Amino acid sequence: MIDFYANESLLQAAFITLVLGGGGALLAGRAIAATWRNISTAALAAIPMAMAVRFVHFALFDETLLAPKPFALEFAILLLISLLSFRRTRAVQMVKQYYWLYRPRGPFGWQPRQDAPLDPPRS
Repeated sequence: MIDFYANESLLQAAFITLVLGGGGALLAGRAIAATWRNISTAALAAIPMAMAVRFVHFALFDETLLAPKPFALEFAILLLISLLSFRRTRAVQMVKQYYWLYRPRGPFGWQPRQDAPLDPPRS
C-alpha cells in the first residue's frame, strides 16, 4: 500500500479510504438496498465515491489525482464494502418483510422456510 501513496502515511491513507470512503460506501449500500433497488446500482455508486476519495487524497496530501493504480485499489475496497452492505441489508429485509417465507441463512443470505406455503395467498 506504501507504493500507492507517496506523500502520506499508511494511517492517513487507511483513514481516508476506509473510514471516510468506506463509511460512505456502507451507507450507500444500505440505502440502495433499503429502497429495493438492484445490486448493480450499489456497484455503480462505488465509482463516484472512489473518485471523491481520490480527490481527497489529492487535495489534502498532494497525491496524483489521475493515478490509475490507487484509484483501482480504492474502487475495489469501496465496491466490496458497498456490495457487502447491500447484501446484508437485503438479507435482513427479506427475512423481516417475508418472515412466513424465509429464514436467515448466515449473515448475508436467506432460505425458504420448511413450513412455507407452496402457493402464495391469493386475494
